[in-house]
Amino acid sequence: MSTKIRFLGLAAFEIITPAGKTILIDPYLDENRASPVKVSDLTKVDLILVTHLALDHLGDAAAIQQKFNCPVVCGAEVKVFLSEQGVDPGMVRTVPWGGQVNPLGIRVRGVECHHTSFRMSPQGNYLAGQPLGFILYIEPGVRIYHSGDSAIFSDLKLIGELYQPTVGLMCACELEQDYLLSLGLKDHFGNEMSGDEGALAAKWLGVRHAILCHYLSRENHPDIDLFIEGVEKANQEDPEKEIRAYVPDPGEVIEIEPEVN
Repeated sequence: MSTKIRFLGLAAFEIITPAGKTILIDPYLDENRASPVKVSDLTKVDLILVTHLALDHLGDAAAIQQKFNCPVVCGAEVKVFLSEQGVDPGMVRTVPWGGQVNPLGIRVRGVECHHTSFRMSPQGNYLAGQPLGFILYIEPGVRIYHSGDSAIFSDLKLIGELYQPTVGLMCACELEQDYLLSLGLKDHFGNEMSGDEGALAAKWLGVRHAILCHYLSRENHPDIDLFIEGVEKANQEDPEKEIRAYVPDPGEVIEIEPEVN
């Protein structure tokens, strides 16, 4: 059976494993205008992963955890924030870069992420910690990397060499200006990867499937063109390591078959 990956807008994804487990990554749903799924629509969640504290990544993790009583994998600062929202700390598994946990038999590795994780908690405390990328070991031949909001960095080559992800969920788009303005950000340029950087990162990681994310709509987005052009260039340079590029609409499901060595 295939692994099903549904894009929910921005950096949010739903992954359904061949064993029927449902995983949410960075579940920003209710205030995410692009997401076709809201917390009230969810009927099954077995595991939540949160890369960092930003509003559009932490999202509705607390509400979803409390609805399904499922484990959360995140950094220590995210655990504190969730605990102040009423989440049972015993249901939260923290990992640093390189750390691994295996909740419900789903192996998750935290990997290096060049970004920031900082926010005021519900009780008025300033929290900061180590932002994460993740590698999920879904089954033999399916290893999913999520970049979080990382900037590009050369040790992505090392992550690719050591852990050999087959699928990359690449946060490689600047958010739409009207959305940024709605948050009061008038001259914001994120440090997340641009489209061409996302394509280069996919090449360094050695993934076979590169799924672009961190946008609300595909319409008139220059990073999408840069991403597609970058993947095409990488494929021309090394046809034997062809990367399939995806730019999904919110709600679109991508099915991944395991790689056969």
